[in-house]
Amino acid sequence: MTPPPPPLRIGNASGFYGDRFDAVREMLTGGPLDVLTGDYLAELTMLILGRDRAKDPARGYATTFLRQLEDTLGLAMERGVRLVTNAGGLNPAALADAIRALAERLGIDCRVAHVEGDDLLGARDWGPGVVTANAYLGGAGITACLRGGADVVVTGRVTDAALVTGPAAAHFGWAADDWDALAGAVVAGHILECGTQATGGNYSFFTEHDLRRPGFPLAEIHPDGSSVITKHPHTGGAVTVGTVTAQLLYETAGARYPGPDVTARLDSARLIPDGPDRVRVHGVRGEAPPRTLKTGLTRLGGHRNEVVFVLTGLDIEAKAALVRDQMEGAMSKRRPAEVRWTLSRTDHSDAAVQEEASALLRLVVRDRDAAAVGRAISGAAVELALASYPGFHVTAPPGKGSPYGVFEAVDTPADTVPHTAVLPDGSRLTIPPAPTTPAAEGPADEPSLTPSLRPSLPPPLTPSLPPPLSPGPTRRAPLGAIAGARSGDKGGSANIGVWARSEDAWRWLAHTLTVDRLRELLPETAPLKITRHPLPRLRALNFVVEGLLGEGVAAQARFDPQAKAVGEWLRSRHLDIPEVLL
Repeated sequence: MTPPPPPLRIGNASGFYGDRFDAVREMLTGGPLDVLTGDYLAELTMLILGRDRAKDPARGYATTFLRQLEDTLGLAMERGVRLVTNAGGLNPAALADAIRALAERLGIDCRVAHVEGDDLLGARDWGPGVVTANAYLGGAGITACLRGGADVVVTGRVTDAALVTGPAAAHFGWAADDWDALAGAVVAGHILECGTQATGGNYSFFTEHDLRRPGFPLAEIHPDGSSVITKHPHTGGAVTVGTVTAQLLYETAGARYPGPDVTARLDSARLIPDGPDRVRVHGVRGEAPPRTLKTGLTRLGGHRNEVVFVLTGLDIEAKAALVRDQMEGAMSKRRPAEVRWTLSRTDHSDAAVQEEASALLRLVVRDRDAAAVGRAISGAAVELALASYPGFHVTAPPGKGSPYGVFEAVDTPADTVPHTAVLPDGSRLTIPPAPTTPAAEGPADEPSLTPSLRPSLPPPLTPSLPPPLSPGPTRRAPLGAIAGARSGDKGGSANIGVWARSEDAWRWLAHTLTVDRLRELLPETAPLKITRHPLPRLRALNFVVEGLLGEGVAAQARFDPQAKAVGEWLRSRHLDIPEVLL
């Protein structure tokens, strides 16, 4: 009997532009790998790179990756590890050239390829102020580069999961319509994409593990698309069903997770322990992708300024009212287009530490005109230093304001995007869109009619919930006593994934945490549209809160502009929880 082929070991060494610099070396030396990926792009990063490119057309890529290769490129080539990264940003060709120059300078034999075509800035008139316009490409271009002999593949804007689907398809020879295998790789890629979030970083139950320096994750991908999520031995953090569930829920929405390669059915994924620091992900089913590609637009939205007044001791509300009236009067001649006041009652009565006796009054102003949020605001705040409430001071000297960005996602027909693989020999290969079917674009509650339909395909997206927990005595306690959560941003919307740690807790959570209950617990969400997506196989609920983040992270519309801590806020809220669960 022929033994099964060994799995493809794909690691991650970066979850964002600014992640741990030494991670590339740590992953290359920590244990065996076949492919090492790095994710450097996010919505805010694209705006930053766009402004860099505006200053110098030769820029627009993540320079950190090039610096990381200074002492690791040779190591990767010696160990036969292929490198795949989206660090090319807005200029993947320039980064590829810079890597070739580095390899030549270091005397390293290295074949470099890149993927382009995602940059659609000049493809049409996107409207005023647009800095970047990039389609989210799939992994097929990466696949072509690797099949063409590349040791290093640089891309621009691809989906985060494409960094895994591309190498996996190249290694196993998957066809473009091997939906289940591709979907399994998409799920593995989504788990890896944020680096140490899969190994315990930002984890609700962080006190149960040593998370002082969590190791970066890797996935052992099998020919059928199933995987085992793990990490190198003797590295910090932990890989558990909980840490993997948390990351799987991060920045997702419903049970169907559409992408350019495949639509992955998150409601089909199963997670089971596979030994210490090992979680097996299997059963993922896939369907055809949409006919369109998500295209991210970033534009300059205007200018923003902020002043944070510190209010200490007694009469906090009266102090806030006084300085607010004074600032409103100063702004009356030329009021900015948007003025937002927020009072954070961080003060405690009879506090032994001055900072604990203080509250924060935050003023945020926005306007298209820089002058309207500059000296007019900062000067007015400074002039109150000796003329306002007792104990007047601010957290930082008021500045002149700064530009802020806006993110918008639009759909672009996939067959209009020039997805191109530029192979190591310089030849250019046009990558056709993935095959699609109308069914993948139908209503979310309709069953798939894709060619891969089988009797064992998961049912339509009307998940059955478990029976409610039997009534019994309850105790007032925080939701986090029995449930974990992770939240994040998708443009101006936020997602909040909540999962139970036991089957009984899931039975209670599924019937208790409704949309109406979420609005009660998180009053900020009350006026917004909220959609709840149950994921029974993960014992999880995923909520999408539309508009919570305004125009996206770059606009900094709220205190937590990426909704990173909304889930922890929810876990801190108290409900009547059955005592049997506590």
